[in-house]
Amino acid sequence: QLELAESGGGSAQAGGSLRLSCAATGDRYAMYCLSWFRQAPGKERKGIAYIDSEGNTKYEDSVAGRFTISRDNAKNTLILQMNTLKSEDTAMYYCAARWPCPTEQSIFIQYVYHTWGQGTQVTVSS
Repeated sequence: QLELAESGGGSAQAGGSLRLSCAATGDRYAMYCLSWFRQAPGKERKGIAYIDSEGNTKYEDSVAGRFTISRDNAKNTLILQMNTLKSEDTAMYYCAARWPCPTEQSIFIQYVYHTWGQGTQVTVSS
């Protein structure tokens, strides 16, 4: 079982960039499939980026082309590079892990993930 801890959130201007990190402790990190979710006030938590154990990635349409998910298995770290930020990116961001990996149809469904970080706030001002 992993433990996850996000960092790197903060404030940015629209059009700017932020880089989120998710540090993991525990065994067999490289086997886990990992995702980033976000939750805006009054809205449901939504999956936005996914990476499997082989490094294959998927993105939700609203962030595709602007955000990049990556992982460093040597450092047990998950990264979300966020560029061209918009005000609608304002949310609490969470990393999540699952092993065995979810089906392709469920990668952005929060209930399939059993391990979560505590979240980091991102605020984008226009």
